[in-house]
Amino acid sequence: MNVRRLIPGTAVAAATALGLTALTACSGGSASAGNTDKFDVVASFYPMAFLAEQIGGDHVEVSTLTEPGQEPHDLEISAKQRVTVEEADAVLYLKDLQPSVDDTVAQSGVRTKIDAASLTTLEEHGTEVGGHADEHAEEEGDGHDHEEGGLDPHIWLDPVKYAEVADGVGAAFEKADPDHAADYKKNTAALVTKLNALNTKFETGLANTETKVFITTHAAFGYLAERYGLTEEAISGLDPESEPSAARVKELQTMAKADGVTTVFYETLVSDKTAKTLAKDAGLKTDVLDPIEGITDSSRGDDYFAVQEANLTALQTALGTK
Repeated sequence: MNVRRLIPGTAVAAATALGLTALTACSGGSASAGNTDKFDVVASFYPMAFLAEQIGGDHVEVSTLTEPGQEPHDLEISAKQRVTVEEADAVLYLKDLQPSVDDTVAQSGVRTKIDAASLTTLEEHGTEVGGHADEHAEEEGDGHDHEEGGLDPHIWLDPVKYAEVADGVGAAFEKADPDHAADYKKNTAALVTKLNALNTKFETGLANTETKVFITTHAAFGYLAERYGLTEEAISGLDPESEPSAARVKELQTMAKADGVTTVFYETLVSDKTAKTLAKDAGLKTDVLDPIEGITDSSRGDDYFAVQEANLTALQTALGTK
């Protein structure tokens, strides 16, 4: 179904007024979303596709631009994918995460462009987020080697922010496909309820630990750290491919000993070489903390909720849950 032929102009204007702006797609799946008998949605990568599927249910046909196992930041949109976006009824993306998606959406004529970043508040994060960042804010120039912050797009790893995005996506679907608005509203409410329950599990599960500090390969977990009173110390910054300086590695080794850190976390879609080298030199363990940018055979679960539960278990073990 191509809503561009069905949706009245007043509904489009209302959607735009709500801040339902540009949107893109990424994650697993190669089927074309355009011109089916359903509400055709192109999603930029897995977290966006998951929202579309959960909220849309049987009324949507969802395709994703990022293949399973592909690092989302590296995505380059093909000519075929540009056609898929153009033929879709809606595109759901996260602006500034995937530049090629941003460009494709901006140039497309798709009526319903949903930018998930516009549906919640983004914050500036660097290699250090949480308690240590506050403590060190007054120590600039003291030799600490911290990456200058940038707007952090990893909002889906915070269940509360992800729920805010879900509410916005649900509202966008209701306006773009009013015939199924009641179902979209019901599905959105059910998803938000599950995300609220997940938030409670994290709050309870991380409330009493021996340490509040954890080390990751790149700064994907800043929102999660802030939400649950933790400190994320990232080897690299928001770009998973960036290389840490020797000073940063040395600082992390010193910090790990002082704060009782036991584990260096790495992720499934990026090389674990740096994490394992740091862990070996500092006498630490390694484990997976999954940023859930895509689901593969190596993921610890088959959907967002299962992998988040695995992340919680990994954090509890590393932080020493009492």
